[in-house]
Amino acid sequence: MSQTSPDQPASRDAATYDVAAVQEKWLARWAELDPFAADDGAVARGEREKRYALTMFPYPSGDLHMGHAEVTALHDVLARYWWQRGYEVLNPMGWDSFGLPAENAAIRNDAHPADYTYGNIDTQFESFRQYAVSFDWSRRFNTSDPEYYRWTQWLFLKLREQGLAYRKKSPVNWCPHDQTVLANEQVVDGACERCGAEVTKRELTQWYFRTTAYAQELLDSLDDLQHTWSTKVVNAQRNWIGRSEGAHVDFALDLADGGERTVTVYTTRPDTLHGATFMVVAADAPLAAEVVAPEQREALAAYLEETRKASDIDRLATDRPKSGVPLGIEATNPVTGERIPVWASDYVLADYGTGAIMAVPAHDQRDLDFAKAFGLPVRRVVDTGEDNPEETYVATTGDGTYVNSGDLDGLSDKATGIARTVARLEADGLGSGAVNFRLRDWLLSRQRYWGAPIPIIHCPVDGEVAVPEEQLPVRLPELRGADLKPKGVSPLGAATDWVSVECPTCGGPAQRDTDTMDTFVDSSWYMFRYCSPHDDTQPFDRDLVNAWMPCDIYVGGDEHAVLHLLYARFFTKALRDLGLVDFDEPFSAYLSQGKVINGGRKMSKSLGNGVSLGSQLAEFGVDAVRLTLVFASPPEDDIDWADVSPAGSLRFLQRAWRLAGDVTSEVGADPAAGDEALRRVTHRTVHDAAGLVESHRFNVLVARTMELVNATRKAIDSGPGGADPAVREAVEAVAVLLSLVAPYTAEEMWEALGREASVARAGWPHVDEALLVEESVTAVVQVQGKVKARLEVAPDVSEADLEATAMAHPDVQRALAGKQVRKVVVRAPKLVNVVAG
Repeated sequence: MSQTSPDQPASRDAATYDVAAVQEKWLARWAELDPFAADDGAVARGEREKRYALTMFPYPSGDLHMGHAEVTALHDVLARYWWQRGYEVLNPMGWDSFGLPAENAAIRNDAHPADYTYGNIDTQFESFRQYAVSFDWSRRFNTSDPEYYRWTQWLFLKLREQGLAYRKKSPVNWCPHDQTVLANEQVVDGACERCGAEVTKRELTQWYFRTTAYAQELLDSLDDLQHTWSTKVVNAQRNWIGRSEGAHVDFALDLADGGERTVTVYTTRPDTLHGATFMVVAADAPLAAEVVAPEQREALAAYLEETRKASDIDRLATDRPKSGVPLGIEATNPVTGERIPVWASDYVLADYGTGAIMAVPAHDQRDLDFAKAFGLPVRRVVDTGEDNPEETYVATTGDGTYVNSGDLDGLSDKATGIARTVARLEADGLGSGAVNFRLRDWLLSRQRYWGAPIPIIHCPVDGEVAVPEEQLPVRLPELRGADLKPKGVSPLGAATDWVSVECPTCGGPAQRDTDTMDTFVDSSWYMFRYCSPHDDTQPFDRDLVNAWMPCDIYVGGDEHAVLHLLYARFFTKALRDLGLVDFDEPFSAYLSQGKVINGGRKMSKSLGNGVSLGSQLAEFGVDAVRLTLVFASPPEDDIDWADVSPAGSLRFLQRAWRLAGDVTSEVGADPAAGDEALRRVTHRTVHDAAGLVESHRFNVLVARTMELVNATRKAIDSGPGGADPAVREAVEAVAVLLSLVAPYTAEEMWEALGREASVARAGWPHVDEALLVEESVTAVVQVQGKVKARLEVAPDVSEADLEATAMAHPDVQRALAGKQVRKVVVRAPKLVNVVAG
């Protein structure tokens, strides 16, 4: 490449310009101009309409990669567009610096998490600056900063005061590799979503957020979001929340000691109670140990050991052989009075309802497989017209006519059958209609070092005591030189000086909670902190949050379709109820981006198909990489790097850049006297570009900009050249459009055009509506499906006039010679189709 001074534009006669020099030049200029600093006052006072553009902040476990490059390039199109349209734009960036990704990376590199994490943050910051994303860097923070996690701890305590944070003992998901518990949402197909290790179960006392308190509202609010969020993400949330309607049914258990205990089960099909021939209790549910007959305790204990080795996904698999042990007791079916056996098995989960189900084997395949394995009775109560499952051992799950169902016999309407059964249960005091959710409370404790300490002190006298607000933050001890590798218990327990404290209530000896919070707690409220990131008196300024939020766009990947998005929505509703915010949802719109793959597969060092972002930037420059990623496909689709051409993107940018050097008309010259055909292309492109950005069709925006570059080059080469003020108008429009995607090139063009920097704040080009009106339209005339003529007609031509003109055309007359016209189809102003026979 040719070499030029960073302070001087390269020669337009050269084939290219020095990408590195241009980037260095404009990074320095932008640092002086600071064009993207959001003005809180202008928004708070209502002087300018706001837009809040947010992209998911990264884990600092290494330098930026192709995924970061894609998401920020897409995100920046919108943020820069909003600045050009005159909005005040909040576009912040920080780092999700606590949690397993950063900690595991530090351990792999034999470094302390703080040193490794903050070193990577500095590296990523410089990479982001070079990548020229329009972030307001004055709002930068890290979730591992004590100034941030002080307020994470404060919010935890506020949620606890409202009963939304609590501690309980229960079976939990355990990752043997990361040696920590996982929330249900962090288990994917039975494996840890972080490391892929198979997840098992452990009985531990852990902290939870009561997300189930908002289950119905989280579900209902999706009705509003479905218009601005992707269908895929909305459906993922609906399915995870998993609302179902049914009934709670009371079964009386006859215990071995002669006593009785009532157990309530949840079922979506109370109308099939006549077919409930046994009960099953989750082997790891407390209920099993409480009701088991003495002679079966040893068998249950042995079975429980085996149960704990299996993941929930394995336990629920329909093709898994069924196993279990009898508990040595019986229950009474509340509608038949029949005494039925009670078993323990692993195909029922402890955290589903009470951990017990009524088994209707004729109409549930897992129940039927269990009945077959242990010789338990099967009774059909719905005749679906299929073979009898008592004989085939194939459960029937469809609708049909009730049989063997008492007063329901002969009825064929399921809704009526359910309603009658629920009414009878309620009348007899043996049950009631109920709603259940798949959603479970969020398990937030982590037995790891690198996270926000849970601000609770455990006192033998006063129990769980909140750390007083004036003592926040509870800072992490440094533990320099300590072995932080996961061992199944928190490394913080070894910091005895840190753990041992006085009880804030009684002054006696007590101990800090040694678990840290899930990193998703940090990222559930960070969007609020960006509104007042340096406020040391409160987590965020309520007035500023209510002025800026909700976020107008949130850009990220589908891998967070359940986890992060659900948690952020829960936090927002909880903070609203605490009186801290005035809105219900954090993100008005969500744009989901695909992945960058290579050769049809996910990029991986082991596959040998990894692509280094740094090498691509060094070879082609920032603008070419950004343009390639935006142009490659719609945002939600994957981009295969093997199928794209950053070299081609660079050549296009050079063509666009050379246009600016060809403009010789003065700044402010009236384009009205120039090439009208070019002006029509320019104004149509600018007009359409706005709609393309707002509909997130960024790849089409690039294509239309390329067409405008070609039209402008043609006008220069075939007309009066760069002296035509219409050419200046077109090139200036190209510079503004490119500023959304290729900011370095756009700035170079803007400067060459004699304009003052920064083009990013130049304003959207004016569109003359008169130039959008087409003077003529090409109408195609077909005879027998073959094109015979093309007519130039007025856009508002009537169907009658268009038909008459078409039928009078000599070529159409020749095609119809000797034939009878059977039908003429007219689609004014573009088509006439003549059918002859």
